[in-house]
Amino acid sequence: MVSMQRERTRGDAFTELLLEVFRVNGLLLAAGDCLAQPAGLTSARWQVLGIVEHGPVPVANVARSMGLSRQTVQRTANGLEKEGFITFSDNPHHRRAKLMSVTGKGERALEYVRERQALWAEKIGGEHTLEGLERVLVVLRGLKRSLEQDTRLSAKKAQGRTVE
Repeated sequence: MVSMQRERTRGDAFTELLLEVFRVNGLLLAAGDCLAQPAGLTSARWQVLGIVEHGPVPVANVARSMGLSRQTVQRTANGLEKEGFITFSDNPHHRRAKLMSVTGKGERALEYVRERQALWAEKIGGEHTLEGLERVLVVLRGLKRSLEQDTRLSAKKAQGRTVE
């Protein structure tokens, strides 16, 4: 009896890549938590602080740039404020959307995590060739562009439809 295997497609390869990216993302978040924990941060808090350090910003802008819901970022921001890593201030452009700013404590935490992350990145990156890492980066950036374009097209198509 001859087994009939179908030919592997680009869609199959993309699906396999997608699953691997999910696994890698989980490992990266766990590693980020370990790196950031001594500074009182988690991966999520570190990511939010990394955006806020560039200047006062509302929660909604951080959420958009991270691809998260505003509510998720708001919960993280509330914890950061409670522990003194950020402050909220009035936003001259929007009465209800407060601006987040990093505090001295937040800056010190970011500096600590950056130093640890740089050492970790050299260790992990050192296990791979520069050319290999750059090839993967090119592919991931290309996939990001494709996904962004697909999301925009899907959103436009959805605007013309209603679900009953």
